[in-house]
Amino acid sequence: MKTFLQLNTIFLSMIMEAIPFVLLGVIVSGVIQIYLKEQTISKIMPKNRLLAALFGCGLGLCFPACECGIVPITNRLLRKGVPLQAGIAFMLTGPIINPVVLFATYIAFGSDWRMAAIRAGAAIAVAFVTAVVLSLLFPSIPFRNGALTLNEGEEQAAAACEMQASEPRRMTRGRELMRVMEHAVEEFFSVGKYLVIGAFIAASMQTFLPTSALLHLGSNPVAASLVMIVLAFVMSLCSEADAFIASSFRSTFSTGALSAFLVFGPMIDIKNTLMLLGVFKGRFVAVLIALVAVCTLLSSLAVGRLFG
Repeated sequence: MKTFLQLNTIFLSMIMEAIPFVLLGVIVSGVIQIYLKEQTISKIMPKNRLLAALFGCGLGLCFPACECGIVPITNRLLRKGVPLQAGIAFMLTGPIINPVVLFATYIAFGSDWRMAAIRAGAAIAVAFVTAVVLSLLFPSIPFRNGALTLNEGEEQAAAACEMQASEPRRMTRGRELMRVMEHAVEEFFSVGKYLVIGAFIAASMQTFLPTSALLHLGSNPVAASLVMIVLAFVMSLCSEADAFIASSFRSTFSTGALSAFLVFGPMIDIKNTLMLLGVFKGRFVAVLIALVAVCTLLSSLAVGRLFG
């Protein structure tokens, strides 16, 4: 009974923590669907692959989105014509380098900007390399239901857009806002099922997999970083709160291992892995996770050498 109550508590806390950010994400997704035009994207997006990836990394500063809400936003941007390297770079950095998360990291580590700067720098490096490599490996965007294929809801939105042209001008703003909300509701239920399943799996692993068993494995820099990567994936914490958990490990793990926890978790955890599988093909998601894991490990080792 005690184990069940613990599982239930962790599961509900994850859902309650994630729901506001998922709602924010699907609303932003709806706004992008209705108001962001493909011509605008074409004008502002750099044509160079590397510059486009850097541009995607910088977008994270403008969107205070948690990893739970970043997937629907990224999905909508990619379907609007954003290049894969820019979309993936944004998806990976958005939950980390936005001002809310960096300030939370600053507070969690005793009002010290060093760890916040390390976290942001490592996240940008990991996201940039991962995004560029993925764009080389996958020339077309591997959506689960086929590249740029409209689902039923999107077809309805397109039809509504055509109908809007014939409506009086005074109805335009109201109709646009209604379509934003309709799209957000549809996306919320589409993403929500993956969130619930992912949260239950993460809660189960936290309940039945003793954290102490992982902590004993961190005997050298590589093992310590790998342990923190696995821990970040299993715990599936919100990026606004994970810094406070990471700071509790300061006496056990090095700065490099802590950076691995702070970078990998917001990019890849159980919840958003299932959300990614709902949008992209399985092979693409597997390659994405592998690249993020390898790059995070390498960046944590570099941080360990530079900062101890």
